[in-house]
Amino acid sequence: MSRSTLALLFAAFSFGLMTGDVDAQGHRHKNHNHMWHNGKHYHLHGHTHHKIHHAKHKKRLAEKPVVVARVDVSSQSIEVSVNGWSYGTWPVSTAGRGYHTPHGTFGVQRLAAVYYSKKYDNSPMPHSVFFSGGNAIHGSYHIRSLGHPASHGCVRLSPEHAAELYALVQKYGPRHARIIIAD
Repeated sequence: MSRSTLALLFAAFSFGLMTGDVDAQGHRHKNHNHMWHNGKHYHLHGHTHHKIHHAKHKKRLAEKPVVVARVDVSSQSIEVSVNGWSYGTWPVSTAGRGYHTPHGTFGVQRLAAVYYSKKYDNSPMPHSVFFSGGNAIHGSYHIRSLGHPASHGCVRLSPEHAAELYALVQKYGPRHARIIIAD
């Protein structure tokens, strides 16, 4: 294969015209830093692979989410919507004095049905939806503090509401969920 043909293939791959996850025989491959052309296997190195991965991540964040959890820090509430329809509005507790709840728009990093804080006395965090490092929306047994800032940075919900949010994110998939935290 000529250098110009190979360069054209790499350019097409970089701009998403070829996904690299299906070979010439129609076999699926999970490793996206490979591509196939005319039955030949090519390995993309470093920078090209990183650009492709970053572009896919940006595209995924740009996709319209199915589950949206909007946390309003000033009112200490969360509104959950599914496909644009309101599912429920519940009281929360965000960061108390001396702590910080991250603000912004986040994708879901991971889910944990049963989790215990490694940082704060092994505190239970049932139905955790992690969105920024160790920060999560999770259930809390400190029901009386809901509606008031009281956490170490996470967004606390009642255990029942946390289970509902967790089930929605699990049902539609973490890729199709967004968490928005604002004042």
